[in-house]
Amino acid sequence: MKKIIKTDQAPAAIGTYSQAIVHGNTLYTSGQIPIDPATGEMLAPEFELQAHQVFKNLIAIANEAGTSLQNAIKLNVFLQDLEHFAQLNQIMGEYIQEPYPARAAVQVARLPKDSLIEIDAIIAVS
Repeated sequence: MKKIIKTDQAPAAIGTYSQAIVHGNTLYTSGQIPIDPATGEMLAPEFELQAHQVFKNLIAIANEAGTSLQNAIKLNVFLQDLEHFAQLNQIMGEYIQEPYPARAAVQVARLPKDSLIEIDAIIAVS
């Protein structure tokens, strides 16, 4: 059985998907972009601000599911520009400590709402 995870502390889905699903002991999040859940608006086009908001959104979803981003098993990171890779590593280190999850980081042509970053996660739930 799958359990739908929904929180007002992360942006509402903007399409035909759920914020996240728990199946068994695993949380699967939908891709998070830098939308402020309080306003429903995208943040300014500065990578640092956008990346922090994405991690805050992931944390809110993990918390709603009764887990933590520290329990992340795998992150998929989509960047409009791989020039932000080093900055991504620094910001990620502020939210997740060792042991780090597995991760992919790829440059893409375009993201929803012209975001500079999108991240989805697979997170263990105890």
